[in-house]
Amino acid sequence: MEANQKINCTVESCKYNNPEKAKCTLEAIHVAPMKNIDTKNADESMCASYENEQK
Repeated sequence: MEANQKINCTVESCKYNNPEKAKCTLEAIHVAPMKNIDTKNADESMCASYENEQK
């Protein structure tokens, strides 16, 4: 595993998104499962560190 991983982000409404670099400005994010979803695909999880930029 890479020692200096980067978290890419294109979620424009999140206050941690740096749109110039498509990068998350948090050092780490919390990924959480979505309730009642069992698709065995990426849509089963979400970034639980998300905060709306207007807060």
